[in-house]
Amino acid sequence: MCEAEPRSPATRCSTCSLRAVCMPHDLTSSELRQLDSIVHTTRHVRRGEALFRAFSPFQSLYAVRTGSFKTIVMHREGAEQVTGFQIPGEPLGLDGVCSGTHTCEAIALEDSTVCIIPFGQLEMLCHESPRMQRHLYALMSGEIVRESSLMMLLGTMTAEQRLATFLLDLAARFRARGYSAVQFHLKMRREEIGCFLGIKLETVSRMFSRFQREGLVEPNGKQIRIIDPEGLARI
Repeated sequence: MCEAEPRSPATRCSTCSLRAVCMPHDLTSSELRQLDSIVHTTRHVRRGEALFRAFSPFQSLYAVRTGSFKTIVMHREGAEQVTGFQIPGEPLGLDGVCSGTHTCEAIALEDSTVCIIPFGQLEMLCHESPRMQRHLYALMSGEIVRESSLMMLLGTMTAEQRLATFLLDLAARFRARGYSAVQFHLKMRREEIGCFLGIKLETVSRMFSRFQREGLVEPNGKQIRIIDPEGLARI
């Protein structure tokens, strides 16, 4: 498929409603102007298309503006492993900083838009702005923490705990963006949730049914309503 051409965004970083999630909250007017001059293009990625592929050259970081993505790595035999799901305000592309090439693939779960942040220009801004430098370090640290949390989730939790933790984490991320934390739409398929959590599709479906019977959640297709978050947390 043809890759959509980058285009100028309708809203700049300085006026974006997601700025508090994407960027430091205490940037000066001068720093915001510099950021606006760097993040001046967006890219539309259609559902099922890749923002970047494994082993492609690393040039930019991306921030999800609208829609959602999954990141995946491919096993040698061709099987797909989901390593994360990204929603508006979250970064993509940090995997490429280390080696200069991407180690995973980012696939749109729905028609989505990303802001393009050229890494070379971001580095120059970080040299001039301690706030932006700390923010970049925080993004990298957050990726390490996320991967460590995933290792703990896969290595020590039961299937019920994995799914409950996944739903509560997603709810908290939606809340941080001003969306409902008790009712939201799961853009990923249940197979993809299972692949991320290391459990089979049948187990995911069985756990959703169990949570519904116990009055914890109310699934309706891909729509999920969390009825008892405390009960989910106690699993």
